[in-house]
Amino acid sequence: MKKYLVGGAVRDKLLGRPVHERDWVVVGSSPEEMIAQGFTPVGKAFPVFLHPKTKEEYALARTERKTAPGYHGFTFHTAKNVTLKEDLARRDLTINALAENEDGQIIDYYGGLDDLQHKRLRHITPAFSEDPVRVLRVARFAARYTTLGFEVAPETLILMHQMGLEKELSYLVAERVWAEWEKALTEATPSVFFRILQKANVLEFIFPTFEILATEIVLEKLDIVAAKEQDITLRFAVFMHHLLPPKTFMTDLHQLIKRYKIPNPYYDAALGLHQALPYYLKADFNDVNTILECYEAIDAHRRHARARVLLKGCALVENDAKLKRLQTAFQYLQDLKLTIPKELKGPAIATDLHQKRLIALQTHFYTHRSWFLE
Repeated sequence: MKKYLVGGAVRDKLLGRPVHERDWVVVGSSPEEMIAQGFTPVGKAFPVFLHPKTKEEYALARTERKTAPGYHGFTFHTAKNVTLKEDLARRDLTINALAENEDGQIIDYYGGLDDLQHKRLRHITPAFSEDPVRVLRVARFAARYTTLGFEVAPETLILMHQMGLEKELSYLVAERVWAEWEKALTEATPSVFFRILQKANVLEFIFPTFEILATEIVLEKLDIVAAKEQDITLRFAVFMHHLLPPKTFMTDLHQLIKRYKIPNPYYDAALGLHQALPYYLKADFNDVNTILECYEAIDAHRRHARARVLLKGCALVENDAKLKRLQTAFQYLQDLKLTIPKELKGPAIATDLHQKRLIALQTHFYTHRSWFLE
């Protein structure tokens, strides 16, 4: 039995990037032998095991055969005679098909080292076209490594386009599209994810709406926001603000969220930003009524964390200096100790709180004018 470190851990180690997780391939073993050595089986489609101490994943070397359309349409074969070379051949890109043996020697069957040196993202074999998710993975890797100078090989772009023409991309399921899109949003240049899909002429097969709306200006703004904000829900929200037409924003957003099964936090951020922005724009520090209107419109008193996120999102859209002053004003309002008369009920409570906040804000404004306008 031989063990090899494979995939992203080897690639990123050679690139001098942090290695966050390590995956292993085991050659010349069986499920029974792995269990006898204390490994815990966790794989469903094929034999994968957790190391008894490190809990890292160890997979038996395997081959695969395409049996049906889509990324689920594979059968896998594992046996002691399956070689490391055969196992690595089924991976997507040459730079992901590198392995390292227990002595630290790099094993490269498919030119991954040369592609690392020349900064190429290149598929290994034509079998790349059997899995539609690989198109999205290439685009995501491009978004990650473009800052290092990596480019997608022309022959890989051609193959990606051919997959679109042959309808293989129609078998992509919403969850997998979103999974790759979400990961791309975490990168320094998330726009490259869409640029590569555009370059391969497959964007219309995966994101039909984006083909029309993802203009150069919109994509540039996505990267500008990514340079300023790490919160990917905010990156998504600002992207949606620039991408979707204002008149049909609500309908378009709802359809997009439903189509790609995007989790609620992203929907809430995008919708909240859309609703908060008019009040943010209206807020004028020469008129405390507008400050309070913004505060109450985004329910800042009850949902402090959400209000902070929405204010940051508005500032990212407008790129202005209002954020810090609004945050200070909101904190002042949140710190107020207000009492509500017991006899008040329903809407009368909100009216009472509004008046008391307004009076407090007006008083503080006139006695601390420089505090508001600094």
